[in-house]
Amino acid sequence: MKTYFPFIIAALILTVASCGSKDDLEAKKENLESKKKEAAALRTSIEALEKEIAEMDPDFARENRKSVLVSTINSKLGQFDHYIEVTGSVLSKKNVSISGEVSGRVQEINAVEGMQVKAGQVLARVDAESILRNIEEVEKQMELARTIFEKQERLWNQQIGTEIQYLEAKNRIESLEKNLASLKTQESRTLIRAPFSGTVETVTIRLGELVQPGTPLFQFVGDSDLFIEADVSERHIGIVSRGDSVDISFPSINETFKTKVSAVGSIINPNNRTFKVEVFLPRMQNVKPNMISVLKIKDYENEAAVTVPNYLILQDTKGDYVFLVKDGKSEKRYVQRGKTYREETEITEGLDGTEVLVDKGFREVGDGFSVNIAQQ
Repeated sequence: MKTYFPFIIAALILTVASCGSKDDLEAKKENLESKKKEAAALRTSIEALEKEIAEMDPDFARENRKSVLVSTINSKLGQFDHYIEVTGSVLSKKNVSISGEVSGRVQEINAVEGMQVKAGQVLARVDAESILRNIEEVEKQMELARTIFEKQERLWNQQIGTEIQYLEAKNRIESLEKNLASLKTQESRTLIRAPFSGTVETVTIRLGELVQPGTPLFQFVGDSDLFIEADVSERHIGIVSRGDSVDISFPSINETFKTKVSAVGSIINPNNRTFKVEVFLPRMQNVKPNMISVLKIKDYENEAAVTVPNYLILQDTKGDYVFLVKDGKSEKRYVQRGKTYREETEITEGLDGTEVLVDKGFREVGDGFSVNIAQQ
C-alpha cells in the first residue's frame, strides 16, 4: 500500500493544475473578446467625433486626414516634337496596262505573273500571217512599180513621153513604199514587248485567244519611279509643304527611313476633306507597289517645352489640372495644354519643368492631402 501512495498524490496534483490552467485560459479569452468589443466601440466613437469636428473645423480635417501612399514623377523640360501621322500607299508612275495593237490569235505567251523582265523583252506573240501575206503582195507590186518607174524615168530623161506619166510612176512607187513600211510596223506590233524594265503583275490572256486592238493583255509595273501617296486632313493646309522632312515606316517589313515631301495637292476631296501628299521613295529591294506605309510629318517643335504624361492631366469645370507634391502634401495646379503627341502633352502655362508630380495614386488625392511617397 505504501508503494502506490506517492503516485496517487502526484496524479491528483496534475489533475487539479490542468483544471486550473483551463479555467484561466477561458477567462483570458473572455477578457480579450470583451476588450475587443470595447475597442471597437471606442473606435466608432472616435470616428464619429472626428467627423463632427471636421464638419465644424475644415483645418482640423486636413490636419488629421490619413496620408495617401503615392509615387512621383518629374515634369520634363526639353525638346518636344509634334508629328502628323497618316497612312499612305506605295504607287508607281510606271504601273501600266499593256494592250493589243493588232487583231489576231495569241500564238505564244512568254511571260508569267511575277516575272522580272527587261525593257524590250518579248512577252507574247500574236498571229501575223495575214500581215505577212499583205507584205508579200505589196513587195511584188513594188517590183513591178519599180520596173515601170525606171523605164519611165529613162524615157523622160530622153524627152520621150509626158511628165504626167513620169510623175504617176514615181507616185506609185512612193505610195507602195509607205504602204510596205506601214505593214512592217503592224508586223512588229504582233510582238508584245515590255515598255520598260519591271515586273509582270497579271496575265489576262490565254494561248489561242483572239485579241483586238485595245484588249488588255498584261498588267505591268516598273521597278523604278516609286512614290508614296497619302491623304492629309485639310486642317493641316499651310503646315505641310514641299520639301518637308518625312519619317517613313513599313509595318510589314519593319523598315524605316527619312525622305521628303515631293508634291502637295491643291484640291480638297469633298468626300473626306483631305488633300493629296506625294512623298519621294528611293529604290528599296523589299518595297512593292500598293504596300501600306506610315508617314510622320513634323509640323511643330519646341526646344524648351514642359511636358507631362497624358494620363496625369485631369479636368474639372475650371479646366485642366495636375497634382504636385509640395512639403509632404498634394497641391492641385491648373495648367494650360499645348500639343499632344503619343504619350506626352506640352504644358504652355502652369508648370516650369521643375515640379514633382503625383504619379501612382493621383486619383486618390485631393488638394492639400498628406502624401507618403513610396520608395521606388
